[in-house]
Amino acid sequence: MILTAVVAIGAIVLMHEGGHYLASRAFGVRVTEFMLGLPGPSIGFTKGGTRFGVTAVPLGGYARVCGMDNGEVSPHSKEALRLVYECGTIAEADVSSRLQISEEDAFEALDQLAEWGSIVRPKWRDPNQIWKTPAYEPSTKQVREASRLHQPLPVRLPQGSPRPVADIDAFHARELACQYRSLPFWKRSVILLAGIAVNLIFAILAFVVVYSIIGIDYVMPDTGEVQHLTLQPLQAIQAGIGAIVMTFQAILGLFNPQTAADVVSNSTSVIGIAVMSADFFAKGVADALFFMAVISISIGLMNLIPLPPLDGGRFAVEIVQKISRRDVPAKALGVISMAGMALFLCFFAFMLNQDIQRFILGA
Repeated sequence: MILTAVVAIGAIVLMHEGGHYLASRAFGVRVTEFMLGLPGPSIGFTKGGTRFGVTAVPLGGYARVCGMDNGEVSPHSKEALRLVYECGTIAEADVSSRLQISEEDAFEALDQLAEWGSIVRPKWRDPNQIWKTPAYEPSTKQVREASRLHQPLPVRLPQGSPRPVADIDAFHARELACQYRSLPFWKRSVILLAGIAVNLIFAILAFVVVYSIIGIDYVMPDTGEVQHLTLQPLQAIQAGIGAIVMTFQAILGLFNPQTAADVVSNSTSVIGIAVMSADFFAKGVADALFFMAVISISIGLMNLIPLPPLDGGRFAVEIVQKISRRDVPAKALGVISMAGMALFLCFFAFMLNQDIQRFILGA
């Protein structure tokens, strides 16, 4: 049961985050991590500036898209970037001293650069707060170009290696250009909604496979005879769209006081998904694929709810910023995100208790 739940939820969330990753990379935005599992200790490898791997809790996944922080660019970020790259490793107090700014301003600049993926944060146990340059891995294109021009091949540099920058203005501009925050509204919107789109596309493809390729067993209501039927691909697509519409209508019911209680009572937590996934997977490929399609639709559309930290919440913030032509203050966004997280934790706790009563205690 645990294995099927990990496979089902992990695969669907990974597809969702894969949508964010692919859209970000297509627009030149840096993604520092793409992980299977919840944030925490991990194993993996680094390719193209992104660390791919598996965390200690392989349930779900995440893509760390750089530059999604709100607010102004720190006025000290450029000089802080120069110092870190000149030294390779430098303490936060030294940055404050050498730039003649407060430690709070130094931390703000360094933290923003770390959010951009331009430098590496100190380990949480580091009492000296040492910031480092990231590891440098030359691209295949750079190696081929150097070889073609008979130049020395670029070498890999480990984390914390000094890398003095000749033109800090151009380097800082290139780093800023790799950030989500530097994109126009429509590109940021595509990145935010790409995960949802991948979930819905997968669901429709899964319906086509189940109904048009594998087929379904249908019990004739008059005779009780079981017939194996296959639908035309267009009919399977219509069935998938119908499932999306039904799920969307159910989610809208959460915002209607008359139907909200029924929607919540018919919802399930990870325990319910685990129990149901074991049942569906035991029935065969078609049932397992159908189940994953339904869960994919639910996860995708739930992310449309306009409340941070969900994708729909960030998209709503983007719309507000576009209309008002002003950034939502980082503190305000943090408060809204915390309120949204608290609401969803309460919602999760209620469903968890409901599933324990239903599936474990049999109440």
